[in-house]
Amino acid sequence: MALRLEQVLKMSQQLVMSPQMQQAIKILQLPLMELRATVQEELNTNPVLEETQKEEGSIDTTIENITQTVDKKEPDDGTNDTFKEEFEKLKKLDEEWRDYYHQTHSIRKFTSEDEEKRRFFQNSITVGETLHDHLLKQLRMTITDPKEINLGEHIIGNIDNNGYLRTTVEETSEKNNIDTGVVDRVLSIIQKFHPLGVGARDLKECLLLQMERVEDNHIFVRKIVENHLDDLAKKRYPQIKRKLKISINDIKKAAEFIATLEPKPGRIFSQEHSQYITPDLLVEKNNQTGRYEIVLNDDRIPHLRINTTYSQLLESKDIPQQTKEYIKDKIKSGMWLIKNIYQRQQTIFRITEQIVKVQKRFFDDGIAYLKPLTMQEVADAILIRDKNGEEKHPHESTVSRAVANKYAQTPRGLFQLKYFFTSRIRTENGEDASSRSIKQKIKDIIDNENKSKPLSDQEIIDLLKEQNIMIARRTVAKYRKELNILPSHMRKEY
Repeated sequence: MALRLEQVLKMSQQLVMSPQMQQAIKILQLPLMELRATVQEELNTNPVLEETQKEEGSIDTTIENITQTVDKKEPDDGTNDTFKEEFEKLKKLDEEWRDYYHQTHSIRKFTSEDEEKRRFFQNSITVGETLHDHLLKQLRMTITDPKEINLGEHIIGNIDNNGYLRTTVEETSEKNNIDTGVVDRVLSIIQKFHPLGVGARDLKECLLLQMERVEDNHIFVRKIVENHLDDLAKKRYPQIKRKLKISINDIKKAAEFIATLEPKPGRIFSQEHSQYITPDLLVEKNNQTGRYEIVLNDDRIPHLRINTTYSQLLESKDIPQQTKEYIKDKIKSGMWLIKNIYQRQQTIFRITEQIVKVQKRFFDDGIAYLKPLTMQEVADAILIRDKNGEEKHPHESTVSRAVANKYAQTPRGLFQLKYFFTSRIRTENGEDASSRSIKQKIKDIIDNENKSKPLSDQEIIDLLKEQNIMIARRTVAKYRKELNILPSHMRKEY
């Protein structure tokens, strides 16, 4: 079969996103602190942008100067009309932009000194000692033989972050060409290290290692761990009572003691740190009017404007045309960044405004009054100004991006915006109920049950029916699992 070259005409559709659209989507999705970092990076790379205090507040004077300069000094080839038109749109945004910023009067203002302190604390955080470092330090203080130290390092290298050994004595012996008796001896030394239970190969061995170091434990407790750990976990107390010939009360005491032991001894060296959340907005109740007000937390976002120096450069006859084009590109880039930040703030504000409108009873009276709400319903209810200045309903995906990783500080606490979007369940009287509020009802029912006779899923369904809520048994089981609540036979207290 001969090879040949030929031209083929083919039609296809392809979605191409402009850089401005990509930037808009990225900025919309960013949480507050990541947005700050992105804006700061743009400030460092775009010379025409500068940060200004809100009190200095206006980008429109700068824009007027630049557009007037372009009109006076550049020949009209059609490009200046587009350039001027873009800046006219930006000028129209300025008043609304400042209106949104001026809402931040009730949020604490962060000074440069505050920011410097925050960076100092972040840079002062030290990296804690790891489990492996801790074990190696003890190994070198306990063993002096170089060969056994190398063997111990190999064993410690196979201990996971929870403190469990993930290799066998035989495998270690073969890899290090050392007798299994030596491996056993070095392993037994490591198993006496801090934290208690480290180097165990399973949960049973981990608990037994810890019990060896505790003087006050009864022989039947050891027997329960050795032979009936699964029964204990599933609260099959009668089976343990029958096999060990001990009372239920003794089994309960044994369970309480075993619960004090650490099933994952290595997690005290976990490198996980608390994540501090900065809310994107605040929902505050006005005690005089009784209405909830939304305050955008924008103090963390640098406030931008176009530097007036570059309007003078555009006026200069000594500046080459190539340089002027470069300045124009940078101004347009800065303009798009300002517009996209404005668009982000406007979108988040409008979405939150609709959430507060729908969920007012939640803010007043709690989770039992949380209403079902979908992103499509919010998209259909609000209007967002597009790049051409026209107000349109956003797409559902826009709402989804806008609420992603965004938090609101409310009178009820700190919530992700996604928290307020829940599926609906039809009640017997024809009203809609939020799935989240039903989960809370299930939790309340279980919290108030008789612990010696816990309610089955069917009994929970019957109690929900009394509140006109009709749901299937599998739905109760699903919600119970999502709430990390055990089934009835494992909730029973003897």
